[in-house]
Amino acid sequence: MTLALIGVNHKTAPIALREKIAIGRDELAETTRALAATPGITECMIVSTCNRVELLSVVEGADVPVAAFLSHRFAIDASVLAPHLYEYRDKEAVSHLFRMAASLDSMVVGEPQILGQVKEAFAVARAAGTVSGQLEHLLQSAFAAAKKARSETGIGSNSVSIASVAVDLARKIFGSLEGRTVFLVGAGKMSEIAARHLVQQGAGAILVCNRTAERARRMAEEFQGSVVPEVIDYSQLYDAASRADIVISSTGAPHPIFRPEHGQAFLHKRRNRPMFFIDIAVPRDVDPLMNKLDGIFVYDIDDLQQVAVAHMEERSRQAIDAEALIAAEVDRFHQRQRTVNVAPAIVALQKKAEEIRVAEIERLHSRLGVLNTEQLAAVETLTRGLVNKFLHPPMQALKQAAREGDSAKLDALCEEWSVSPAAQGEASRAGSSQTNPASPDPALSAEHPANSARPAEESPRRNVESATTSETGAEARR
Repeated sequence: MTLALIGVNHKTAPIALREKIAIGRDELAETTRALAATPGITECMIVSTCNRVELLSVVEGADVPVAAFLSHRFAIDASVLAPHLYEYRDKEAVSHLFRMAASLDSMVVGEPQILGQVKEAFAVARAAGTVSGQLEHLLQSAFAAAKKARSETGIGSNSVSIASVAVDLARKIFGSLEGRTVFLVGAGKMSEIAARHLVQQGAGAILVCNRTAERARRMAEEFQGSVVPEVIDYSQLYDAASRADIVISSTGAPHPIFRPEHGQAFLHKRRNRPMFFIDIAVPRDVDPLMNKLDGIFVYDIDDLQQVAVAHMEERSRQAIDAEALIAAEVDRFHQRQRTVNVAPAIVALQKKAEEIRVAEIERLHSRLGVLNTEQLAAVETLTRGLVNKFLHPPMQALKQAAREGDSAKLDALCEEWSVSPAAQGEASRAGSSQTNPASPDPALSAEHPANSARPAEESPRRNVESATTSETGAEARR
């Protein structure tokens, strides 16, 4: 199985292209299921935000047409899309995912929204039934690494966000924000954050409008600020817009809802007083031609990125520490994966040793005569102890080779101890519910306690699971 990640983001594609392949929240589950139906894909999820669309999947070969899914799904010529796509496999895909979850690949490095967006995408894929063991384990590790980066470095300090950039721009346009009216179109979280920033800077009134009246009312009720928002019915959208000095738009509309003819009407009603549009929707809510009207200022998500760059010097210094931390977490993830992946070979080795032990006891049974319960227990304890002592060196050698990623050494060790590929496969199938490295079983988590004392009744499979997961937990805690 191969892990594949393919997509476009704000670094590789302009907003004009990103808005053509943007996947709305209501469409995400259906699109994820459609991706999962692609031949050769066994697990998948899709992250779609205003800055990126990324397909993460587990595929059965290198020639699975993951890239073709985007061009087919959105009717975009593959030759047009290809120059803007990036693709990562296996370890590079893990590294990109960890960096993305930690906001190191974001338009504004350190912003907190992306982690929530990735978690939401994962939840949608879970509900759609398109993720199981391998992606489950990978995503939980990515979330833990992202949390660690934010808690152990200053990447989230010296806040620079789209909201703060929008406030700075509004202040430059109007001079003072005292008494300005802000109109939130769409009930997006980023819009609410921007509005709170504007209120803190003196904005006097907040208007809220959404196609779904209930969502607008809910946002107004939950708005945390000194100003109580006024809910506007969607049918009154354009009449209310002319009252606003600052319009923050983040709807899921497929086409612009504010066009030049609307802008001209707004300016006429406002007697040419300026208006500032912050368009954080993808696809865009505000027609770029609106910018040609005197008195109307439009900034879309890419414009805000350019402004944010000037604010990023201190955050970039903190990002260096976060990059090093994430790189270490990626290496730790792969080391744990390799250690757990060797479990089938260890299970096969222990299974073979146990078969030899039992066969020898049966062969000597006639010589030993009739043994009582205590004597039988003593023989069992003695022979099991000897087998475990003899197996310890080869088990450690297998684990070490796995940690180092030395496949040639692994093959040599398996051959030396006569653990054939067929035996490994049989062991893997027999113990798949416990030894699958991608299993969400709690035994694979960092909090799983080491089993130092093992009863004589434990099976060889349980022995190797305890040894492997204990070592994994210790590495995770380090």
